[in-house]
Amino acid sequence: MEKRVIVIGAGIGGLAAALSLAAKGLDVTVLERASSVGGKMRSVSVGGIPVEAGPTVFTMRWVFDELFAEAGTSLGAEIGLRPASLLARHAWNGRERLDLFADLDASAHAIDAFAGAREAEGYRRFCARASEVYRTLEGPFIRADRPSPVDLAQRVGLSGIGSLWRIQPFATLWSALGDYFRDPRLRQLFGRYATYCGASPFEAPATLMLVAHVEQAGVWTVEGGLSRLAGAVADLVERQGGTVRTGAQVARIVAEGGRVAGVEMADGERIAADAVIANADVAALGAGLLGPDATAGGDRIPASERSLSAATFCLTAQASGFDLAHHSVFFSSDYRAEFDAILRGRRLPPDPTVYVCAQDRDGDGGSAPDGPERLLLLVNAPADGGERPLASREIAACETNILRKLSACGLTLEPTRSATITTPEDFARLFPGTGGALYGRASHGWTATFKRPGTRTRVPGLYLAGGSVHPGPGVPMAAQSGRLAAAALHADLNSTARSRRAATSGGTSMR
Repeated sequence: MEKRVIVIGAGIGGLAAALSLAAKGLDVTVLERASSVGGKMRSVSVGGIPVEAGPTVFTMRWVFDELFAEAGTSLGAEIGLRPASLLARHAWNGRERLDLFADLDASAHAIDAFAGAREAEGYRRFCARASEVYRTLEGPFIRADRPSPVDLAQRVGLSGIGSLWRIQPFATLWSALGDYFRDPRLRQLFGRYATYCGASPFEAPATLMLVAHVEQAGVWTVEGGLSRLAGAVADLVERQGGTVRTGAQVARIVAEGGRVAGVEMADGERIAADAVIANADVAALGAGLLGPDATAGGDRIPASERSLSAATFCLTAQASGFDLAHHSVFFSSDYRAEFDAILRGRRLPPDPTVYVCAQDRDGDGGSAPDGPERLLLLVNAPADGGERPLASREIAACETNILRKLSACGLTLEPTRSATITTPEDFARLFPGTGGALYGRASHGWTATFKRPGTRTRVPGLYLAGGSVHPGPGVPMAAQSGRLAAAALHADLNSTARSRRAATSGGTSMR
């Protein structure tokens, strides 16, 4: 009989798992409570115009190249991609600006002109170390099931112990950056890599410098945005024979005889399955939001250990005075004070670092579009959306502070309509159990990486996927978690003698 799998959640982790399993011939059904697929890879309407409101940076293309190859197609055949030559434009005020490029030499020359030859040489050493960190971790960590520290040491072997030690696992990213840069602006720029996984550079491990290598290996712009990528994966799931249902809310995961047996929907429908992949934040399972049978498969993450949240402003506006790139960053004047306000003061910083995605500009630093353009503005925020919603006056002050920061750097925005705003409270509603945290457990301290659950759980037949589990947050890592979950599930089903039945006791169909 064909093995039946349910995937709860159509974030990119769940979609990747579903595609991998459907390509292997399993009967896969994806159940998504929202009206569209993608999870955090989403767009919102601003006066009827779709604006990307989630992740905007596409890296580690190999994850999707391999995933699409499993389905007998290619990434390039399914979506439009363009490599970016200009990675990001950075500004601190109206005078200090720095571009980073996909070409290492071009970036080094730009840093030389910005901060001097010593800093440019430090950048080259930094990139070399970032490459070593990535090479050390890709095989035994990113591509493999979650290891313990001992497991990781065993996987790299005696010959790799030296490389593992050189990646400075016990140092913070901020302290490690001091080995390469004296200019505080450059430490701030590369320290921002910690926020890619919702962490503070002052507490995140130095291993996150691998992001520099990931970006050097390639950043692409996706035609239609990353929400289009999610849609392409969902389309492929169905072309492989799987089913994707939106507007389908799972009330609980059902276990029978000590093993997962299926799910019960909010409307009372019951669907049987040989296995379930939960593409939900592990905190939601740990809190019992998917029923008592699945609680042991989740994790309880204290509010103090949550990753960052965000406040986002999606708008259409006429931009002038600053030549925006596709990705632009406007830095606060005091990075430590900014993170102290967020993580210790539990408030929006009065002087925030602002990320701007100009979605109608390409990754080559091309000219501005004629007329208003689609913009995503983002600032980091505490993940207290479930406990302390931000007051309207705080959101208004945040918007004022953002515009003040942009203006100080030379950028003037004339919105054509009111922005569509998403707060930590909104993120908490969109992603239950998180408190608004966007990346699961914060990557603070060297042990945090090993606290993330792996794909297998203590509940037989229940597996995990998504940015809150191994190997970590971000679009490619979440997709990789889905591939790992699919591989584990497939291997376990093949190794277990079939003794399941396709109906619940009493003969009630679960399909």
